[in-house]
Amino acid sequence: MLENFPFYLGIILVILLLIMLANKIKVAYPVLLVLAGLAISFIPKVPKIEIEPDLIFFIFLPPLLYEAAWTVSWKELWRWRRIITSFAFIVVFLSALSVALVANYFIPGFSLALGFLLGGIVSPPDAVSAGAILKFVKVPKTMSSILEGESLLNDASSLIIFRFAMIAVATEQFIFYKAAISFSWMILGGVAIGLLIGWLFMKAHKYLPTSANVDIVLSLLTPYIIYLAAEEVHSSGVLAVVSGGLLLSYNRHRFLSSRSRIQGINVWSSLSFILNGLVFILIGLDLPQITSGLAETSLSTAIGYGVLITFVLIVSRMLSAYGAVIITLIARNFITVADTRHPGYKTPFILGWTGMRGVVSLAAALSIPVYLDNGNGFPQRNLILFITFIVILLTLLIQGLTLPYFIKKIKLDNVYDPVSRQEATVNLKRDLAEHALDYLKTTYNDQLDSNVSLQQLILKWEQHSKGIDDESIGNELKTIYLDLINQQRQWLINKNKEDQHIDESIIRKQMYYLDLEEEKLIHF
Repeated sequence: MLENFPFYLGIILVILLLIMLANKIKVAYPVLLVLAGLAISFIPKVPKIEIEPDLIFFIFLPPLLYEAAWTVSWKELWRWRRIITSFAFIVVFLSALSVALVANYFIPGFSLALGFLLGGIVSPPDAVSAGAILKFVKVPKTMSSILEGESLLNDASSLIIFRFAMIAVATEQFIFYKAAISFSWMILGGVAIGLLIGWLFMKAHKYLPTSANVDIVLSLLTPYIIYLAAEEVHSSGVLAVVSGGLLLSYNRHRFLSSRSRIQGINVWSSLSFILNGLVFILIGLDLPQITSGLAETSLSTAIGYGVLITFVLIVSRMLSAYGAVIITLIARNFITVADTRHPGYKTPFILGWTGMRGVVSLAAALSIPVYLDNGNGFPQRNLILFITFIVILLTLLIQGLTLPYFIKKIKLDNVYDPVSRQEATVNLKRDLAEHALDYLKTTYNDQLDSNVSLQQLILKWEQHSKGIDDESIGNELKTIYLDLINQQRQWLINKNKEDQHIDESIIRKQMYYLDLEEEKLIHF
């Protein structure tokens, strides 16, 4: 282990350099990392990086899912819940079914259970890849919200399919009523455990004498504890982490201090950054080990199978994207939908084309045990690993490299965003300033004539100034200003709940500014 430590440090340095290069040439960094890992794996005497299959999920998935749950907007998740759940559950199942049928028919030795196992592995698109690409192009906030929401739930649905397929392969039987009970428990139990443990951690943050460092360490432990607890009782650890993360994210201003929120954002951003980088470079590094285990299947044949499954996934997602639009157009005649305007052909095309595979597919494939409980080797394990690699590589290269071109060429209509982000930000700042002035003049009216500092504070808000001179503020005015910040924070929370059209990321940005302002006052 220690003799390979310089190599591990070098890998991290390579990841950082490649991500900087990707940002420079405006290419999604997962593409470069996979190709770099592939190139490094062919260098003579490069140490083999092997991780125990059972640890793959536990090391990477809980923190990545938890960080995603903190980032996503609950309001947007609920607003677009129908299309999000359609993509996260129905589209994932249809993709897995398509892969299962094609694999069972065209790949020798693939039973229907093995086909569903492969389908469960490769069916969920990777949000990291899509996010890395979308940051270089301008898309409506609605689309990014749908993709973020889908990424939270499709991991759970695909891994549920994966787990049932694993049971079917191991036991060579599938009892429907037992599967239905187990399926219900995985979903309901996972959500319940996530909410319960999330609530307990929320109370711990709130009532224990924690500091910012303690809060951050607790937040790092939270996803692992939630995941382990759910998996121990055979429910969905993924759904548990997502539900617990959403609960804590939604209530973050009730139990975390401003310093904990500020420092936590930086810590979690760096952690998810390096974990994602490691996963994508591992995809490339693992190829030689995977190809060496193909045994009876030739390399060219295995590549052909990978290309076939990739084609099936792309076509099934594209058809499902347009199918979801058709169903929504029909359903709006009977139920209330989030928006009644027709999205046209452009939005479904882009949603369908954002089907790059990555982190979850790799973790699921590597978690397949080498041997069954009876001691026999797991059937087709290395071929499944190789096909998964080809699917990840091809979707990253084909869809990942062409997605920015299609977005620019198609010129998406911003039909769901009534105002631009810049205009929405300006309006929110103006409304927030008006609320602050009204609160100061109403609550502290009796001090206006005698308190010069308070007059200066009001004047600064009237001029829409962002900073204040901390040196000139006495303890009395600090108390007033902290009270004002708390009022502004509550106003923003209420604004986010009441105004369904305002982008929650704009609200969160203003909340972050208030946290910074509070820290300036408290720690001056």
